[in-house]
Amino acid sequence: MPEVIKNTLYVMRPGSILNLDNDAVRVYHPDSGPKRLPLIRIDHVVVFGGVSITEDLRHRCAADQRSVTWLSGNGRFLSRVIGPQGGNPLLRVAQHDALRDPARRLDVARSFVAGKLQNTRQLLLRAAADASGARQAALRAAATAIANDLPGLANTDNINVVLGIEGQAAKRYVGCWRHLLSAHAKVPAPTHRVSRPPTDPVNAALSFGYGMLRVAVHGALETVGLDPYIGYLHGIRPGKPALALDLMEEMRQLLVDRTVFTAFNLRQLLPEHFTTHPGGGCELTEDGRRAFLTQWSEARAREWPHRQLDRPVPAATLPVIQARLLARHLRGDTPRYLPWSPA
Repeated sequence: MPEVIKNTLYVMRPGSILNLDNDAVRVYHPDSGPKRLPLIRIDHVVVFGGVSITEDLRHRCAADQRSVTWLSGNGRFLSRVIGPQGGNPLLRVAQHDALRDPARRLDVARSFVAGKLQNTRQLLLRAAADASGARQAALRAAATAIANDLPGLANTDNINVVLGIEGQAAKRYVGCWRHLLSAHAKVPAPTHRVSRPPTDPVNAALSFGYGMLRVAVHGALETVGLDPYIGYLHGIRPGKPALALDLMEEMRQLLVDRTVFTAFNLRQLLPEHFTTHPGGGCELTEDGRRAFLTQWSEARAREWPHRQLDRPVPAATLPVIQARLLARHLRGDTPRYLPWSPA
């Protein structure tokens, strides 16, 4: 059945059909009958393989600036439909100007990586607080090493060095996955990040979660009028939404990874929630996607501190808040883009 999570409609059951019913979307599956949801409650529609959406509903969503995104079973982006580009074209001009200025590009890219490293460190320290013995020591040691990487960002004027620092921290972090999974978890910890395709339950759950986050961040950038395909850390990559990938960096660990490892540790995700294909690819089953989306809903409702706003905000609002802060910086309203971190 459809799930509405913080104004995003997810429909994952193969054979489901979505059509327009006046000012509502009607979701129908032969085994469960129809369900009607007011369009005014929905900002984004996300459908998975085997789900159909009628032309009249696609046109209505486009007219309302409501995106429709198609994902594969493991959360990999397939396609997206959105109406005419909104926002002020001058903002996109400023976005391009910042990319062409090496110093400004470096400064923004450095901020994305600083946010990622700080939040990776936060995740490790939070996990260490619930651990003991050698596991706790390993988590704290990795957090300290990543903290020691941070000053290097401020001391370089080379984008490749920034990328190298990010890669080094990522390697330290992945090396701690076996410590982020407790003895209570029913799945083993992989030693590498594998995404094309994922080959184990942990990587499959992470890929699925990143797909959910990408939908939210891509939509947030379009909402404020930024071009998701013109990035700073990831630059310009044909066919890749580089700015969406940039902005995701500071949110991956605390919004997605934390949700994934907690779900495995509490046995909310189990081996039977995954299926492995003959070629070795692993993905969530329909029941597994439903279990994940339950945890994703709770994660998006959780409030986190936001230092710039000086108040807690729901995780679901972080993509659009950060997109607006980035837009303010690119317009010249603020001297720097400050990434989100709760501490």
